[in-house]
Amino acid sequence: MKVLVKIVILLIMAFKPIYGFAQGDRVEQLRITFITKKVELTGVESEKFWPVYNEYNDKVKALRKNLRLSYRKKQEPLTEQDAEDLYQLDLKTKQAEVDVHKLYSEKIKSIIGVKKCIRLRVAEEEFKREMINSLRDKGD
Repeated sequence: MKVLVKIVILLIMAFKPIYGFAQGDRVEQLRITFITKKVELTGVESEKFWPVYNEYNDKVKALRKNLRLSYRKKQEPLTEQDAEDLYQLDLKTKQAEVDVHKLYSEKIKSIIGVKKCIRLRVAEEEFKREMINSLRDKGD
């Protein structure tokens, strides 16, 4: 399975398009395929799971983007107040991520069950590792 995933990733990287969106779409398709297989989602589960999972990811990405933008807006040298504001925003963002994770974990658990939720977390980490290794191998 790992060899197949690496081959698919390498093929996609070899034929990566000029536009970044198309590459992102391909990576997204790889992620969907990888997670669906690893978690062993049925067709019915997939139909219910992916919209909820994507909504979860969109909310977490939005929180993180807001934090990144806030860091970029603050120019060096930071005042003590600027630093405190960023520090508090960082804490609030992390708490918001935890809250979103709790909410959507319960929704996902109701769709796929607790065992598949555990498989999902493992599959997410494996996919990240595969992508990193693929990029690292490509760079060598």
